[in-house]
Amino acid sequence: MKILVTGAAGFIGFHVCKSLLEKKHEVVGLDNINDYYDTKLKFDRLKELGIAEEEARNENLHVKSATHSNFSFVRMALEDRENLPELFKTESFEIVCNLAAQAGVRYSLENPEAYIDSNLVGFLNILESCRHNNVKHLVYASSSSVYGANEKVPFETKDRVDNPISLYAATKKSNELMAHTYSHLFKLRTTGIRFFTVYGPWGRPDMAMFLFTDAILNDKPIKVFNNGQLERDFTYIDDIVAGVTKIIETDTEDQKADIPYKLYNIGNNQSVKLMDFIQSIEECLGVEAKKDMLPMQPGDVVRTWADVNDLIADYGYRPNTPVKEGISHFIDWYKEYYS
Repeated sequence: MKILVTGAAGFIGFHVCKSLLEKKHEVVGLDNINDYYDTKLKFDRLKELGIAEEEARNENLHVKSATHSNFSFVRMALEDRENLPELFKTESFEIVCNLAAQAGVRYSLENPEAYIDSNLVGFLNILESCRHNNVKHLVYASSSSVYGANEKVPFETKDRVDNPISLYAATKKSNELMAHTYSHLFKLRTTGIRFFTVYGPWGRPDMAMFLFTDAILNDKPIKVFNNGQLERDFTYIDDIVAGVTKIIETDTEDQKADIPYKLYNIGNNQSVKLMDFIQSIEECLGVEAKKDMLPMQPGDVVRTWADVNDLIADYGYRPNTPVKEGISHFIDWYKEYYS
């Protein structure tokens, strides 16, 4: 299949591209490579896919991979209303996997405009481009943040998600509503995936796994919010990728439905205490962390836990990476990358 993966220089997008290429699909990666975090990490991910940094820096330039004959990359923003539709028209994608978005809950408190541009305007541009170019299936990233301060666990996709507590969460809920509208009006098959806390090699520097490891190895205190009274459904990247690629590759009955629209949680199907997660990192590093205990942060939630029964039933999804094993893989990568 010919597949567009947006956010290809990002954490999850990079791994999804890599998996799809190994499965011999033809993949076009797209990313605007913004400076939300160090762009060197983004260019290094692309380098792993055979895309040279000097070429990837050029906007709207279609770059062929030096190592994968079935991969190419273009630097482009989702909200580009001129060039994105033209790319769709030229390439005739069968499947679109939209993983590009302005990420981060806390950053949305300081830079709300970035979330509107990328997550709302950009997503509409994706929907319109899919609609007008015979895309068979749009698979897109949503987030566990849509559950807000929901105290019922585990979180199920049938739960109400009408009270987001961050702008980031509000944009992700908006994406789901927009996708439903296009599925209803134009019979565009859409599948939204609510990601729970993802970690692993090549992870984002603003995420807990990366922040904790970096601080501990550099003898700096780690920031522990809500005085450590937090729980997360930490999910290893390989388990996430397995689920995403299965959805991309599989035809299901929902595509024949009156409204071909689906939502899934994707997570490790369990909740882990933050302090236990930190202890596992300490054990792997052989270093005890200095802890700066802090109050709850605006827009944050106490606990997340994904019910993935629908994904198991429809796609045979089974997360199987224990947290301690995933942490070990990340730390091995971190030490090698920053050696």
